[in-house]
Amino acid sequence: MVNGRWGQAILWGGCLAALAAGSVEGQDPASIVGRASRAYRALNSLQAEFVQTIEDRSQGDTLTSRGTVYQSGNNFFAMRFSDPAGEAVVVDGKYIWVYTPSTAPDVVYRRPLPTDPVYGVNLLAQLLDRPQDRYRASYVKRDTVSGRATDVVDLVPTTGSVSFARATLWIGVDDALPRRIELEEAPGARRIVALSRLRPNAPTPRSTFTFTVPPGVRVVADPAG
Repeated sequence: MVNGRWGQAILWGGCLAALAAGSVEGQDPASIVGRASRAYRALNSLQAEFVQTIEDRSQGDTLTSRGTVYQSGNNFFAMRFSDPAGEAVVVDGKYIWVYTPSTAPDVVYRRPLPTDPVYGVNLLAQLLDRPQDRYRASYVKRDTVSGRATDVVDLVPTTGSVSFARATLWIGVDDALPRRIELEEAPGARRIVALSRLRPNAPTPRSTFTFTVPPGVRVVADPAG
């Protein structure tokens, strides 16, 4: 399950004129994702409630979790879980901390933040920060998420620097912010992240991005850091 939580963390964004992209119903996927990229990059911070579902069809397993995600730039990021309660993935600008007391109550895992934050744990940054460097986009359809009109766009990686084979984004027509993300990861594995109550530029205390090691919990550090 620790590996699953590392996967959950990956887990979280310009112009896309260079994308080789298909078109459906007259929609231009490059323009849609380009607008989403510009909206993401213009944010000072973002908060949202999330429900995350990880499906492993080969094993018949489904893992659902929920909580609040916080972001300030690419180097400060936190997933604070309400279910499983107390679990957290925190990026403090230097380290990534992963604490999963439901499966490993006595340890917290720490590793250095990657040199390029775009390829770190911030999923939104992976998808929406400079996507023209890594994806080919195609338009899927117009859809509704929680009563909000969205454009659905597929992104297929054009490099080997991401950990999924395909991403599907539901992007708000009115605000260009993502409302749902589906990732095809390992064969038979799919991750679905539904976002709600998005709060762009909401004040976020810096303590949100600080992980305090609970008493009696051992820090297991990556050898590189």
